[in-house]
Amino acid sequence: MNVQNRQIRIVLADDQPVIRQGMRYIIGSQSDMEVVGEASSGEEALSVTELLKPDLVLMDIRMPGLSGIEATRLLHAAHPEIKVMLLTTFDVQSYVVDGIRAGAVGYLLKDAETRTLLDSIRSAYRGAAIYQSSTASKAMAEAMKGGELQDFANLETDANDRFRESLTEKELDVLQWMAYGLRNAEIAQRLYVSEGTVKTHVHRILGKLGAADRTQAVVLAIRQKMVK
Repeated sequence: MNVQNRQIRIVLADDQPVIRQGMRYIIGSQSDMEVVGEASSGEEALSVTELLKPDLVLMDIRMPGLSGIEATRLLHAAHPEIKVMLLTTFDVQSYVVDGIRAGAVGYLLKDAETRTLLDSIRSAYRGAAIYQSSTASKAMAEAMKGGELQDFANLETDANDRFRESLTEKELDVLQWMAYGLRNAEIAQRLYVSEGTVKTHVHRILGKLGAADRTQAVVLAIRQKMVK
């Protein structure tokens, strides 16, 4: 099968059977994705994922035994190529922060619209970071301001320097304000430049970091300690 046309293989990890059933029904109605396995705990999510090697795991946060965030951390360490999107009813800032730390590519609430869920799965599969709800974005910005994201595990110094040196000083300034959740017009006011100039900087930042969108750029910058 052509790689571009193949289905996105998904594992559902949730301790509530009715949630898994609903997700399976929604995902199964799409021609470009399929549910290949299910898990009712963090431990089971790890074993099922190890066996089936899916493209993406929809991971509940609160499950018996191993939490979804800890399962994500272990899964990301063993199989970084497998995307994990946290799906939860809990609108909690610390979960967003912990999810980024663990390596999740997204954080989505269970009451999201069906179209939002499906579009998020497709975007995550393509490599985008899905922290698109206003709550998640605000949580990331507040966490940045409060310093909660400054203690990521140490990364290779040369890799960090390589990412940082690819951006100009002005682009790093723009990226920092992006991490605080400011829009282009607000960044322009802070830096005393035109909004068009900020748009140009943002475009160059995305290109240099290989990011699909602003959120992905910010997540990458946080992990590489390019912002504070």
